[in-house]
Amino acid sequence: MLKTVFLVLLAAASVAHLYGSWVRKEKIRLITKPVLLLFIVLYYVFFGVRVIPLLIAALIASWLGDVLLMPHGNAWFTAGGIAFMLAHFLFIAVYVPQVDFSKVNWFVTIPAALVYYAISAVIIHCLKPTTPKKMQIPMYIYLLANSTMNVFALMQLISNPCAGSAVAYIGAVLFFISDCTLFLVRYYKKPDIIFKRHFTVMLTYILGEFMITQGMIMLSK
Repeated sequence: MLKTVFLVLLAAASVAHLYGSWVRKEKIRLITKPVLLLFIVLYYVFFGVRVIPLLIAALIASWLGDVLLMPHGNAWFTAGGIAFMLAHFLFIAVYVPQVDFSKVNWFVTIPAALVYYAISAVIIHCLKPTTPKKMQIPMYIYLLANSTMNVFALMQLISNPCAGSAVAYIGAVLFFISDCTLFLVRYYKKPDIIFKRHFTVMLTYILGEFMITQGMIMLSK
């Protein structure tokens, strides 16, 4: 019963937040953003499966990142990035026990990793003219952390091909897309290159966090 309540609350808060992002109503976005990850955490806790403490920690770190990104300014953006980097490392720790490294196809994994790292490099290169120099290397390291989280999600899928692993991997990909689009919205000279700016960032982010959680729920059944 409670899992359904929190799922409904998550859906309502997500719709409100995405509406606020679509019409660029900052007040709506500020009110709804702090509760999104909290509802995902509560949905997970009350779902009735074996709870993975590291997954809760990753979601809480993401929530902290959300809160720290709400104020404007490079210092807040950096603080939020540190929180989200911690979240990526925690997600990796969640995936590792599910990975059978003897079953991982490295001819798929290594090229995939190189693609992720190359995309990250391209994003940072595009942002060089408009991003403070002191932030460029930390931003690249951050995208590398997200990329590595995606690679471990892929290894989980390859070594344990099932619906739960697939859902979690799709969630990881969406999280990566969200971060790349966020960087472009914040620092690219033409932020309108991203459709509806924060709407796209948050749509992929909310779906990404939820699908990672839902995938791990499915794997825990």
